Amino acid sequence: MRTLRIRTLAGIFVVAGVLSWAAAKLWDTFGTLPGVPLAAPVVLALIAVALFATALSIRSRLRAQRERQPGAKGVDPLAAARAVVFGQASALVASLVVGMYGGTGVFLVMYKLDMDPRREQALYAGLAVLAGIAVVAAALFLERVCRLPDDEDRHRGAPAQRTR
Repeated sequence: MRTLRIRTLAGIFVVAGVLSWAAAKLWDTFGTLPGVPLAAPVVLALIAVALFATALSIRSRLRAQRERQPGAKGVDPLAAARAVVFGQASALVASLVVGMYGGTGVFLVMYKLDMDPRREQALYAGLAVLAGIAVVAAALFLERVCRLPDDEDRHRGAPAQRTR
């Protein structure tokens, strides 16, 4: 399984942000803008919390297993792989959403802060961006927690050692 690359996530963010800003500018010529829902930052924050809690749980279980604590629950490799895939998918979608709300928020800040509803929309967009960044950070943390020791050795360029 490949790890997430920050460049890929940043590229998705930038492209989505530019397209969203352009779409908001075009849409505004028709007289209205689509709203930024209050639920956007809330849902993104809940996903970030779920990813972070999963990462902490897996990390503590792996630590207990490594230290051979009595009664330590092991980590099912398939469950860890599913968690990583969920984290990667969440990070990709979150970078797209952060770009969309970021572009819309920049447009609102640049042109439409004279009306109260638009100030609220800009605030919701900013909160959605922050929550989306938290999702990406939690997904990267989860991916790092679930990385195998051999993967770390190969990642650093050191040859992997076999143990018996």
